[in-house]
Amino acid sequence: MDCTVGYGGHAALILERSAPDGVFIGMDQDEAALRAAGERLRPYAGRVRLVRGNFQELKQQLCSIGVAEVDGVMFDLGVSSAQLDEPTRGFSFLTDGPLDMRMDQRAALTAASLVNDLPEQELADLIYRYGEERYSRRIARAIVRARAIHPLARTLELASVVRGSVPPPYRHGRIHCATRTFQALRIAVNRELDLLEGALRDAVGVLAPGGRLCVISFHSLEDRIAKQTFRALSRGEAPCLSVLTKRPFVASEAERANNPRARSAKLRVAERLSVGRAA
Repeated sequence: MDCTVGYGGHAALILERSAPDGVFIGMDQDEAALRAAGERLRPYAGRVRLVRGNFQELKQQLCSIGVAEVDGVMFDLGVSSAQLDEPTRGFSFLTDGPLDMRMDQRAALTAASLVNDLPEQELADLIYRYGEERYSRRIARAIVRARAIHPLARTLELASVVRGSVPPPYRHGRIHCATRTFQALRIAVNRELDLLEGALRDAVGVLAPGGRLCVISFHSLEDRIAKQTFRALSRGEAPCLSVLTKRPFVASEAERANNPRARSAKLRVAERLSVGRAA
C-alpha cells in the first residue's frame, strides 16, 4: 500500500517488481493526483486499487476494500513535483498563483486564511515551528503590515513580502528566502505533522510479519517523527519493528544532479516482527 501515491511514479516500479500477481493499493487525498495515477497505471489495471483519502485513514480504507493486512506500506511525504509545478495549487513561491496549498481541495482551510487571519504572534510561532525559520517574527510582522493595506491572496505577493522583511544576505542564500515560510504554511494547512505518527503506527498495525514500512521525508521535522516512531516501536518489552536503516538512505550525487529536488530526501525502512503491538 502506498499512502501517498501521487502521480504514480513509485507505483509503476512496485507493480513491475511485484509482477505477475502482486496487488497494489494506492491512496491519496489529491483528486488530480489520483486521476493522473490512474492513467499512468492503466497497463496494470487488474492489479491496482486506487482510493481517495488522507494517510490517517489507511486502516479504514483497507477495511472498506476488504484487505486485512499488506506486505508493504510506503509514505512519500510532502508536496510532489507535479503539485509544485502547477501554479493554481499555490505551493510554489516561484510562479504566481492563489495562496491555496490544499492537497485535498475538499478542505476549507487555505494558506490565505492563515496569512490573513492569524494574529501576529500565532503566525510567527507557526512559521518558526513548521518552517524552522529564524526570521519568523520579522516575516510575521511584515505580513501583518501588508495585509492591513489589503489581504494577501497570491503566492508571488507573499514571497515579495517575505523577501522585503529579511536581511539582504538572507535573500541570496543557498535556498530561496521564502522556502521555510511556504513550507510552514503548507504543513499547517494540511496538518501533515499532526497526523503522521498515528498514521505510521496504523501502518505497522496492518503489516504482515516480515512486511516493510518505508518512509521518504524531505525535511527534518518529518524525518524526526519517522525516526522516533521507528525507535519507539523497536524497543521495550514487546517490540513490533526491526529498524533496517541505522542511518537513512539519501540520494546519490548523480541523482541530485539529475533531480535537485531529491537533495533533501531521506528514506527510512523498518520490518514488521511477528510479535509485539503497534498501538
